[in-house]
Amino acid sequence: MENSYSKFWDADEFILVSDGTKPAMKWAVDELRKKGKTVHFVYLSDSPELDAIKSIGEAPEGVENAVVGLTKTEPADAMKGLFEKGVVNTWVHWKTDTPAVRELCADHQCYTGRCPMLYLGKDLSMHGVHRMVAKLIGQY
Repeated sequence: MENSYSKFWDADEFILVSDGTKPAMKWAVDELRKKGKTVHFVYLSDSPELDAIKSIGEAPEGVENAVVGLTKTEPADAMKGLFEKGVVNTWVHWKTDTPAVRELCADHQCYTGRCPMLYLGKDLSMHGVHRMVAKLIGQY
């Protein structure tokens, strides 16, 4: 049976916000693009990638699903900007949910406590093995 965490990835368009501290965020961008999804990559770094959006303010409006993986700044600040852009479903990368994030999530649809690659990684990879173990122990 699919859970809501799995269904999050059924969307066709995503905003992903990273500061470069969580490698799985870049891998998630690559995997989503391989699946034919539209990905708007916001890279909040001192040296962002050339094709990346450089601020939340530059992200497009009307995209409903976003993934936030920030450790250098407060993720809740980015989430507030995303909500203003129309994001309604926010995935907060594993181990980046702060008290401020949890407070925001009380009033918004959030997915916390899990790495995106648990759902996006190939079966024959470390992520696929992680997914199999998570399913066996009821944490998928």
